[in-house]
Amino acid sequence: MGRLIRGLAAEGNLRVLAVETTDITEEARERHQLSPTATAALGRAMSGVLLLTFLLSKTPKERVSLQFVGDGPLGGPVVEAAPDGFVRGYVKNPKANPPLRPDGKLDVGAAIGRGELKVDRLLSNEELYQSSVELVSGEVAEDLARYLWQSEQIPSAVLLGVRVHGQGEVQVAGGIAIQVLPGCPEEVIERLEQNLQGRSGITDLLLERGLEGTVEALMEGLGYDPTDLSVVGFREGYIPLVFRCRCSRERALNALIYFSPEEREEMIEQDGGAEVLCHWCAEKYQITPEEIRSLPMGEGFMPEVPKA
Repeated sequence: MGRLIRGLAAEGNLRVLAVETTDITEEARERHQLSPTATAALGRAMSGVLLLTFLLSKTPKERVSLQFVGDGPLGGPVVEAAPDGFVRGYVKNPKANPPLRPDGKLDVGAAIGRGELKVDRLLSNEELYQSSVELVSGEVAEDLARYLWQSEQIPSAVLLGVRVHGQGEVQVAGGIAIQVLPGCPEEVIERLEQNLQGRSGITDLLLERGLEGTVEALMEGLGYDPTDLSVVGFREGYIPLVFRCRCSRERALNALIYFSPEEREEMIEQDGGAEVLCHWCAEKYQITPEEIRSLPMGEGFMPEVPKA
């Protein structure tokens, strides 16, 4: 399970959100059998979409999804999150693993490549708000900061990180978003820039100091005041986060409704049923011949009329 904490700093002039997503990223790695670079890319994107969801959502029923459409070999990531703390995501080519950067780090930017970041916000009234920005680097954090500034007019700092070790297992993953609110004094911005200088990720801090310690280090001298989340039902002081998909066996069956009777019989005769794979979470649903034969015809399906 992951965690989200939030608060204000500099007498309310800075809004701070931070997430720890180690278990979430490891589950995604195992489900999708990701390479180290794909793990880092998807982990950063899932941390990022969680931060954006809690920054932008006004009601618990909203959802935010991100699609990184780049020319790199990864094909993604594509991620989605909601204010209930659920997040899911995938990449099209989970084995993509470009050579390391000259500094020895995983080259997420090369894996994603150049292109655009598409952001979909599904509001509580079912209205879909779509926007996109050009990818700055493909490294995810910089691209999300650009989106917040260009589309939302919110000056923000975003730091994301995933550290893998051993056979590719996730050692630590997480992220932080810091928003500069209207009217923020210039000396506060200067101190924040000093604290963030030279930092492109937060994995070292997360390993050394944990989530709360990471926020305190980055907010040093700025008077960070954590939000008391117990008053809204989170007695542990954080909002729990989990990798959870919205797929189900019922949805898998519905996916077969629009196949013709001939196609359904072919599934039964050649494969003994059907296997439906959810691309979001890699869950497989085995559909029996009896279930296939019991499905109704999809709306708009017109059976072929025999010619006279």
